[in-house]
Amino acid sequence: MMQTFYQFLGLAARANKISSGEDTVTRGIKTHRFHVVLIFEDASPNTHKKFKDKCRYYHVPLLQVGTRQMLGTSIGKEERVVIGITDKGFANKLIQMEDHRMEDHRMEDQ
Repeated sequence: MMQTFYQFLGLAARANKISSGEDTVTRGIKTHRFHVVLIFEDASPNTHKKFKDKCRYYHVPLLQVGTRQMLGTSIGKEERVVIGITDKGFANKLIQMEDHRMEDHRMEDQ
């Protein structure tokens, strides 16, 4: 399921509907440019806290997914820790895909 998520993220990148990098995404959150922000599991605790707090304050959904290496591969760039999705349709689909993955994970744990 994560492979499909990364492929869809790559499609969003090719459609030029993402921004990456901590400073760029921080500015975008403040200007309500993003419909969802993705932060990767191997980001530092301080980075997690910073984006969790910013997204909560500005009411932007935040998803914690995968690793920075997988992200870089999926969007065709070097390693990235955080990505903002600028298109509502892409954002909604990524949220939906992550929700389904979490449901599947919960069912496996039962």
